[in-house]
Amino acid sequence: MKKQTVIAMTIITILIVACSSPVLNFETATPISISPLPPNNAPAPTAIPSLSTPAISAAHPNIIFVLADDLDAAEYAFMPKLQSLIADQGVTFSNFFVNVSLCCPSRSTTLRGQYAHNTRVYTNGAPDGGFDQFVSTGDDKSTIATWLQSAGYKTMLAGKYLNGYPGKDKNYIPPGWSEWYSAVIGDAYSEFNYTLNENGKMVHYGKNAEDYGTDVYTRKAVDFIQRAVQERKPFFVYLGYYAPHSPSTPAPRHEKLFANVQAPRVPSFNETDVSDKPGYIRDLPLLTTKEQSRIDDAYRKRLQSIQAVDDAIETLVAALKTNGQLDNTYIFFGSDNGFHLGQHRLAEGKQAPYEEDIRVPMSVRGPGVPIGKTVDALTGNVDYAETWAQLAGATLPDFVDGRSLVPLWNNISSSDQWRQVFLLQHGGLAQLSAPVRPAQPKNLPTPRVTPTRTPIAGVPEPDDAQETQITGGRGTNGITPFVGLRTKDFTYVEYTTGEKELYDLKADPYQLQNIATKSADVVKQLAAILAELRKCAGAQ
Repeated sequence: MKKQTVIAMTIITILIVACSSPVLNFETATPISISPLPPNNAPAPTAIPSLSTPAISAAHPNIIFVLADDLDAAEYAFMPKLQSLIADQGVTFSNFFVNVSLCCPSRSTTLRGQYAHNTRVYTNGAPDGGFDQFVSTGDDKSTIATWLQSAGYKTMLAGKYLNGYPGKDKNYIPPGWSEWYSAVIGDAYSEFNYTLNENGKMVHYGKNAEDYGTDVYTRKAVDFIQRAVQERKPFFVYLGYYAPHSPSTPAPRHEKLFANVQAPRVPSFNETDVSDKPGYIRDLPLLTTKEQSRIDDAYRKRLQSIQAVDDAIETLVAALKTNGQLDNTYIFFGSDNGFHLGQHRLAEGKQAPYEEDIRVPMSVRGPGVPIGKTVDALTGNVDYAETWAQLAGATLPDFVDGRSLVPLWNNISSSDQWRQVFLLQHGGLAQLSAPVRPAQPKNLPTPRVTPTRTPIAGVPEPDDAQETQITGGRGTNGITPFVGLRTKDFTYVEYTTGEKELYDLKADPYQLQNIATKSADVVKQLAAILAELRKCAGAQ
């Protein structure tokens, strides 16, 4: 049995009425360090043709959102162009989290600025999520796209939208998008052999190098930017790249990179003693040598596949500069969720409440954004929509849960004045609404949640996107449904089995020591806060 540490602390609790209310006053946590930048041998992007540059009002700046798929915070370090052109030229949010560590719920939160219990999109498919759920509830009729379009913006989406798109109607284009380029047929995740709905016209892309998905979406964005500038229209570009999501297909020019790199062997990798972990972790055997080798192979492919996204950053910046719009454009970079690769014996996947899964990269550059600044406030994907709306001067509906990030980079709000907890969720509506069961004794089999695999309509998806994370012969989607809190210093989790986790992230950044059973007072106070936050609606 591993040694556990008892902590003593005082928590000042303020009743939560709105999703963004400040509730705690913890000391600042130290961000987890990431690996140094590797060399990059990717070729320079294609030159952007020069155009005349009509002026666009500075009162309506352009906004570009570059969204990676399944990129964790540590892999961000392997994108040197992103670092030099975005992070070093703007602000990095070192404590940026996702409410649900899964594609469709996360993207729904981004589009509407709501936690999953308010979007009602909990999973990637029926009955509690996916594109069809988003549409059936009417959520697609009021998103950041409709708000910005109403404010006079020319809007464009290229790449991945929501899991299950397009549903039964391949011609469907959601409201609010002036231009639309998203896959409806084929193998879009593999980056080749897919068909895009291009503003109502079906266009097929094959297996040639120029058909590589990431590059196609980037070219679409550059063309859109050039035309929007000529029309003197402020623009919003949403680039939903599939990389590094499995199968993590690299562009041909990047296939030989990172040949000798292996997945980081952090202290939590293949964790030896999991006796204090919840049952779904305790049930996992140690990773075999073969499984570890497969993880390394997957890691190399992930790094290779994100190099084309890194190239895209360079191409976009060059296009903005050529068209005279770089100084009037905000560029945001983020990921829909993190990803574990062997930590806590979990092979490849997401959805767990650990740092690898919930903490994601986010940087922004643009007019008025300080250069080289790091913000450590608790922020997340629920904050994108309100931030973009404020920058664009758009009107927001009352249902938005998030808060604008602008006061943080402008020093109007400090971390102490910001929210002090961030809500974490995983599971379907029925599971998360059910009463929490009493904890089961560790010498008894832990009740496991075995979700039914529901085929997702639309573009075919890899197994992990369909809720059943296949990891070398063992399915790890036994991750028990949970709700939790991430504070500056702690992660607290309640599972539907009654099990609980509490980690002191300053003393234990790799989450090796679950101190929930030794910290009853802290658990009691955090549980009370969580009980309110899981029902919250609307920002304060």
